[in-house]
Amino acid sequence: MPRPPGHGPDFEVRRQKIIDMAAELFARQGYAATSVNDLGRAVGLAKGALYYYIGSKENLLIEIQSRVMRPLLSRARQIAELEGGPLLRLRLLSESLLTIIYRRLDHIWVYEHDYRSLSGNELRTLLGQRSEFEQLITGLLTEAVEQGTFRALEPRLATLQFLNLHNHTYQWVQPGGRWDAAFLSREYCSTLFRGFAASIGDLPDVEEQAAAFKRDRPELALDPEVWWEPTSVAG
Repeated sequence: MPRPPGHGPDFEVRRQKIIDMAAELFARQGYAATSVNDLGRAVGLAKGALYYYIGSKENLLIEIQSRVMRPLLSRARQIAELEGGPLLRLRLLSESLLTIIYRRLDHIWVYEHDYRSLSGNELRTLLGQRSEFEQLITGLLTEAVEQGTFRALEPRLATLQFLNLHNHTYQWVQPGGRWDAAFLSREYCSTLFRGFAASIGDLPDVEEQAAAFKRDRPELALDPEVWWEPTSVAG
């Protein structure tokens, strides 16, 4: 939702905090079970004042979904166009996905559970974004098959295997705990790549490639603080 005209930076800061609180409440209680009054009490605003910032409850859900999908899809497009083998790009995409999961667990929970509460064009837009993200993964997997690095794979099934291994991480991960996004990405990709390999002995050293990429291309840092634009989620 773009910023309404005539509002200064204080308005936007307050609005972003309301969205954060909405994500927390929706993740804990569910979108349908959370009322505007619940949110108003949580942020200390009467219903009328709250609507001034958010427009509608559905707008909050749109914002939360966009905070996940818009930067993630932008990042995936960027990675897919990089030079380098498909396994390196899959590894970078994997870490980007896990990084946003770690940093926005509440948002991810709402993204996974409540997107069906959207309707009309908003739902169609989100489903289209999800489909494009999946197609980017499929494209990289297919490229690895065509190069002979991966054995013959059923593209849709291989894509689902990649996504399922990553997407359920939000249900159990503990930010600041034993494993970080880079570690999990390394482990997940090792499992997937060995399972998909035409020959394990011929697999490239993806971790060495990823380390060199991060060292040589700091402008493409994986930290979402660099590539996420939380105040510009419309699009």
